[in-house]
Amino acid sequence: LCFLIYLRTFIYPFFTRGRPFPLQLLFFGTLFCVYNGFLQGYYLIYCAEYPNDWCTDIRFTSGLLLFLLGMGINIHSDLLLRQLRKPGEVTYKIPQGGLFTYVSGANYFGEIVEWFGFAIATWSLPAFAFAFFTLCCIGPRAYHHHRYYLKTFTDYPKSRKALIPFVF
Repeated sequence: LCFLIYLRTFIYPFFTRGRPFPLQLLFFGTLFCVYNGFLQGYYLIYCAEYPNDWCTDIRFTSGLLLFLLGMGINIHSDLLLRQLRKPGEVTYKIPQGGLFTYVSGANYFGEIVEWFGFAIATWSLPAFAFAFFTLCCIGPRAYHHHRYYLKTFTDYPKSRKALIPFVF
């Protein structure tokens, strides 16, 4: 969890191309990640009680697999997005490959899957609350990106959905 927070907050912004990354977003992203990390960590250390065989429980194993799948989708999608622009370019381009074949917000989908996997693996209310918050926060962003792409690019694939492959 700490690695992901560190990666998303401090490393990822330096690999983006195009417009400069606003310092205010970095500050509020850091603040949110520290608070959420504290909340998740506090619950897992001081409140959660798991049986000795929790690592073999179907909730933990399926949640872990879902988390790893979502993380893989998220990292791969971010890599594809970073490769869209050459250094100094600021124009929007149509993402291709990976889950972008099916959805406009493949990176958002991966992050949502990731955090719901974490919530299932930990079976904790704070983790489910964060997963739901993630869905409510970045789900609409995926929808608005999708609408923007459809309006801006006449050659944008009409079969692509906004967030969930083949569904929405």
